[in-house]
Amino acid sequence: MTATVLSTRNLTKHYGSGDTRFDALKGIDLDILEGESVAIVGKSGSGKSTLMHILALLDAPSSGELVVDGHSAATLKGKALNSLRNRTFGFVFQQFFLNANASVLENVMLPLKIARMGSRERKRVAMATLELLELGDKAGNKALNLSGGQKQRVVIARAIVNSPRIIFADEPTGNLDSATGRIVEDLLFDLNRERGITLVIVTHDEDLAARADRRIYLHDGLLVAAIDEPAATAGRHA
Repeated sequence: MTATVLSTRNLTKHYGSGDTRFDALKGIDLDILEGESVAIVGKSGSGKSTLMHILALLDAPSSGELVVDGHSAATLKGKALNSLRNRTFGFVFQQFFLNANASVLENVMLPLKIARMGSRERKRVAMATLELLELGDKAGNKALNLSGGQKQRVVIARAIVNSPRIIFADEPTGNLDSATGRIVEDLLFDLNRERGITLVIVTHDEDLAARADRRIYLHDGLLVAAIDEPAATAGRHA
């Protein structure tokens, strides 16, 4: 039986109070299974990025329950929270968030440095990851000297270097042209299929969303629809 890696019950998030209160999420119930790909879809302001940030332990809900890989998020504080996030998650965002003046290798090694891996081993693991993404020859280059597509591949390398169970991708192709975006999409879904990494994508792009096993639609903070892709799901679990 496939394990549930992320689960929410009656999850809410609001900002402000009184007349200025804004309810970003209004009671979300959601289960995400290990090894599946899920697209969270909605227009700007629908709550999709808020949901992703809470699922990824980057923000806390106002109420409700979140369970991450069997751990109640409410019990995670400080070092325990940071440790779980660092070893379990990888992140790919529309904005690259690379250290522009650091080398490609230094950028990719960062999660391993946070995890206190020894310098020789983290260099070996980071180089192997760059080779996997055909970026080994760029290891010494400064990040600022890369093209948009190369930067996003570096971001993916950084996301997977610590062998995460879950990758969160927030509009991962939003800053790329269509051809480069397709390459990045293929990389993410290949990692999902070949390594069994759970993939959670936030997007308003229906074509990208349609590649996922499941599409979750949000509107005004509410989960309004969930659509399975039978062919994709059958291929995943066959």
